[in-house]
Amino acid sequence: MDDITVRFIDRTPEDGISATDLIEGLPGIGHVGKLVAEHMIRELGAEKIADIESIFFPPQVIIDEHGTARLANNEIYYYEGEERRLLFLVGDYQATSAEGHYFLADAYLDIAEACGVRRIYTLGGYGVGHLVEEPRVLGAVNQPGLKQIVEAAGAIVSRDEPGGGIVGAAGLLLGLGLPRGMEGICLMGETSGYLVDPRSATSLLRVVSTLTGIEVDPTLLEQRAEEMEFMLQKLVSGEQVSQDDELRYFV
Repeated sequence: MDDITVRFIDRTPEDGISATDLIEGLPGIGHVGKLVAEHMIRELGAEKIADIESIFFPPQVIIDEHGTARLANNEIYYYEGEERRLLFLVGDYQATSAEGHYFLADAYLDIAEACGVRRIYTLGGYGVGHLVEEPRVLGAVNQPGLKQIVEAAGAIVSRDEPGGGIVGAAGLLLGLGLPRGMEGICLMGETSGYLVDPRSATSLLRVVSTLTGIEVDPTLLEQRAEEMEFMLQKLVSGEQVSQDDELRYFV
């Protein structure tokens, strides 16, 4: 097995796949970015075009609902709209080592560059250690000229937040994309960091929709946020969360 294997399914960049933007939503704090990217894929009907397997992912297989095992992988989806053509990077894991993060980020950028991507959006969560009623969206850019449009879309670009920098693909794609001439915008939804957070994802989706000019129905995310809040209220009040309650959220 190669260190990183990219398998295109039906079409390759040489077959005419051309994209203006890449949206990354790999697993992270509160799964905020993952929720947004997968929601957009579902609502827009984006097409899966590639699988990515790597020795830098955890050494395990994923078991599906039928009991069938497969290697852990990440995926590339493609959406072709009238004005915007998007690549989405989603999947099971980020790298398990610092070296792996760099190699995988480079591989993702190779795909983006081959498809003509000029701007990268990386999505994630910003953990604050407590429940947030009205999540803010924090932003960071790899070129000063992008700050104004990010703030106009409703995000906050601050010198002090996030403290300690941006770890993983969300940060490296901005840093490594710059020498390739790619604009980079990182958007992080404020979240406790303890739970999967669809409320934060809803706030983040609004900003992403504004920046890309692509309206995406937030209803499903809003419903999941209400269900999560319902279960949290039951837990706080000392009530037992039933199996039916759990299934209603996760289905």
